[in-house]
Amino acid sequence: MSFKDLQLNKPLLRAIAETGYDNPTLVQEKTIPFVLDKKDVICSAQTGTGKTAAFALPILQLLYDKQEGSKKGKKIRAVIVSPTRELAAQIQENFKTYAKNTNLTSTVIYGGTSIEPQKDILKKGVDILIATPGRLLDLHKQDCINLDYVETLVLDEADLMLDMGFIDDVKKIERLCPEGKQILLFSATIPFKVEQLANTILKTPERVEVTPTSSAAKNVSQVLYYVPKKDKIELCLHLLRNTIKGNILIFRRTKFGVDKLEKTLLKNDFKVETIHGDKAQNLRQDALKKFKNGYVNILIATDVAARGIDINELDAVINFDLPNIPETYVHRIGRTGRAGNFGNAYALCSADEKAYIKSIQQLINVQIPVEEEHPFPLDPKAKPIRHTSKKTGSKHKKGRKSEASKKKKKRWY
Repeated sequence: MSFKDLQLNKPLLRAIAETGYDNPTLVQEKTIPFVLDKKDVICSAQTGTGKTAAFALPILQLLYDKQEGSKKGKKIRAVIVSPTRELAAQIQENFKTYAKNTNLTSTVIYGGTSIEPQKDILKKGVDILIATPGRLLDLHKQDCINLDYVETLVLDEADLMLDMGFIDDVKKIERLCPEGKQILLFSATIPFKVEQLANTILKTPERVEVTPTSSAAKNVSQVLYYVPKKDKIELCLHLLRNTIKGNILIFRRTKFGVDKLEKTLLKNDFKVETIHGDKAQNLRQDALKKFKNGYVNILIATDVAARGIDINELDAVINFDLPNIPETYVHRIGRTGRAGNFGNAYALCSADEKAYIKSIQQLINVQIPVEEEHPFPLDPKAKPIRHTSKKTGSKHKKGRKSEASKKKKKRWY
């Protein structure tokens, strides 16, 4: 099937041809006709499947076909809500690319940057608004955003949006848009709470499922290292010096972990950048730019910061900390081995993460090969470190009072 078969108009087909794509991906092939038919859609597809174009192209087409005179000023007719700033910025890039032969305009708004320039753009009027939930509601409260004319509302990465606690914001945004709007919900996974949200706000949606979550990236060779927790940093250094080369993305569970690993790698003369939720937006973008342009070859990130980031030419992913949600592992390793290239995924597993590996292997239906030849092997009998022990701890549990203070206390009877 070609893009022409999807009934897209000439300006869009020209823009698609200029990007070098000939044929739609599976998610685009299935989703675009439903969107053009003005149907509500719930779509489960992972990043890297081309889902941004699956909603961007038909939305541009619908808006292009029904343009109003510019005298009235442009009204926001499509809203795309995205959980992270990086993802929002990336969606905006896509809209700009595909809309370049039309006079449709889009803008992106998110927190962490100055609000005034965003207000100025909104005053002039745009057709398409891409936003993170907090900043959107903030600007709506300040009367800078009018959602009365919205025809299509897209909720992208819905599972991540709910994980980040945006459920109430999302519902509020949905209520601020007109009754008869079309809603498109995209999510990498469809856990119960996403299903619940869809049931509340979508009207008889069409379902599109592309690549069930369990299909771990086919072009990625996976290796597992069992290692004591205290030796993980040493093993990571050992692998970076001897085994893992090229552009590398390392995942850690916490911001503190990201910073700690960065310090160690810098001390050992590696070129490193980091992204996590506490970093100012401009610093996150700078870090990403340096990584993409080859100034540094290692990027350390938390999941939230890395979701949806488009990084081509990634040679390896290291799971420094294993995720407790098996689907997250699939997302992480899916960052490498894209577009027909081959990639490598390395997992460092300590005793207390063995249960995570078990559920990951069940999900992907693959026994990940274990590499035993390394300097920091984990004793197979090693038990997870329990931090609470009955014997230790304060001997004055209840009131935490010392014996002396108990004796001093005068009784009232």
